[in-house]
Amino acid sequence: MIPPPSRRRRGADGSAAPARTLPRRGAVRRAQAITTYGVGSLIAVEQESFIVAGIDGADRYWPRDEAPVIHEPRLARVLGVDHFRLPPASGDDSRDGLRVRRFPLWHHCPECHALDHVRKFNSPPGRNECAECSEPLVPSRFVVACEDGHLADFPYWKWLHRGQRGDGEAGFCGGRMSLNSSGRTSSLRSVVLSCSCGVPEVSMEGSFRRGALKDLNIRCEGKRPWLKDAPDILCSRQPRTLQRGSSSVWQPVLRSALSIPPWSDTRVHALDEHWEALRSYSTAAEIEIYLKGAFKGAAPPVSADEVLELLAAREAEDPIGDDGPDADQERRYRALRDLEYRRLCAGNAEESASHSEQFVCEPPLGDGRPLAGMGLVGPMLVKKLREVRALKAFTRVVDPEHSSEGHEADLSLDVTRWLPAMEVNGEGVFLRLDEGKLDAWAELPAVAARVEQMRERHQRVLAERASDPTRVPLSPVTARMALLHVLAHVMINEWSLDSGYPSASLRERIYSGDEMAGVLIYTATSDSAGSLGGLVAQGEPDRLGRAVRSAVLRAEWCSNDPLCVESGASGAGGTNRAACHACVMLPETSCEHNNGLLDRALLVGTPEDPSIGFFSHLLGP
Repeated sequence: MIPPPSRRRRGADGSAAPARTLPRRGAVRRAQAITTYGVGSLIAVEQESFIVAGIDGADRYWPRDEAPVIHEPRLARVLGVDHFRLPPASGDDSRDGLRVRRFPLWHHCPECHALDHVRKFNSPPGRNECAECSEPLVPSRFVVACEDGHLADFPYWKWLHRGQRGDGEAGFCGGRMSLNSSGRTSSLRSVVLSCSCGVPEVSMEGSFRRGALKDLNIRCEGKRPWLKDAPDILCSRQPRTLQRGSSSVWQPVLRSALSIPPWSDTRVHALDEHWEALRSYSTAAEIEIYLKGAFKGAAPPVSADEVLELLAAREAEDPIGDDGPDADQERRYRALRDLEYRRLCAGNAEESASHSEQFVCEPPLGDGRPLAGMGLVGPMLVKKLREVRALKAFTRVVDPEHSSEGHEADLSLDVTRWLPAMEVNGEGVFLRLDEGKLDAWAELPAVAARVEQMRERHQRVLAERASDPTRVPLSPVTARMALLHVLAHVMINEWSLDSGYPSASLRERIYSGDEMAGVLIYTATSDSAGSLGGLVAQGEPDRLGRAVRSAVLRAEWCSNDPLCVESGASGAGGTNRAACHACVMLPETSCEHNNGLLDRALLVGTPEDPSIGFFSHLLGP
């Protein structure tokens, strides 16, 4: 990461201490460079603020020699790239790390209260401080962003000089602005702007109102400060005022995939650069000749017959006929989930897995009678798994869960053939529901009506936030999906007490469709700590049976009842029913749907109608 200018320190007598000569860098973990501080996000380093640069000119802003390649062919084909790369590490062995650029550019001095562009303070070389006061400058607390991902400094001059003629630049009136805080309250009313030109003082109160900037005829200028030399583009979106540290300023759009056979065999990675050439051969003899030349006489990692099998699997998973090269990305991503579900059901026994295998999945050996009558079938113990999470894009203002692709901001100015990603290793338990019982339950009128209310509200949210009214995505809410989702949440809460992992270290992966009814609950860490066996042990039938009963009993009562269970709509956009932080909500990193589309009544029923609950029979009379 770019070393920020050193801060001038003062001695005990108030004199300025000598500036530090060694550069200082802010450190973030590699995983954070995907999920928290990815491209386009704002990051605070000591008293300064920066924006993470894009992946254009990767040798300069994303040093490829410090960003190892990650292999995951299925996900790469879905996202239309060749490969993925880990973020550069920011340790002592790193030459550069991630690069950032200063943002916001408007600062104020806490001593003289001057408010201006950072260049106007005439800071000494290598410092970020007021030339008059020798005090470190404070970056603007406020920024403006639009739903298409554009980001700019808050227009302080226009906000203060409202109704006056001018070109919108500070200093046009001949004065200099100041920012003061009375300190009497923590509200925006205490943050006051003034100007030496004599214009009446104005507070920041009301600046966060949805139409506040529109009323002043302030439009989005299409700025993309994370991309070097990016031109301003025409934008019709209305900008919104946001706090610099708000989560609405940057939300990642992540896509992930599990490594499953045959691509989970690490030997296959050596062929990544040869697939296009290998596709032109149809016999083992031809492939064998090619491999000898490609590996310069050394023994190839896989045999010619294995290559033929891999080519057949690749063609079956990524057909060029119906989908075509420009197939809908979301549809292909759902097809990838279908493949994972089938493999989780089929398993991959440990005795058949070599040391290079990254996926081991097998049924428990214990007696399955404790699960009889629960509605669960065929649980699987995933003793070893690898997940690749790629940063596809990011959004601002809108939640990526409730937005269409039209809101996604690009990571680069030019088209690139790779994306930032991270790989995590872990273990998990795969649960399936009895589809016969599930279908009979979903047809109950009370269940169907309850789920339809959730689906309609979610569809309304999607329509409101869609960039193209003619291409509103369909809500995924079905009775099957909603039940699997809330089941995953209560099981994560239950297992966090027994597995040794906190709930924030567990994640859900929901498989819902016409022929899918399962959920994978797994650990996912960037080191080997995710495979300690604590979670897999919970999947043995006797423990699993006790855990399901205990989780359902916990879900029957919430400390916020009766308000929680009687809620007609809750959560962001009203897409939840009976769900709150006291019962089924999880840390957002654990949930695929950002704690939306939840209703614990689908598990346990309501006091008026217990039959709504799929597991209500476990509660007793």
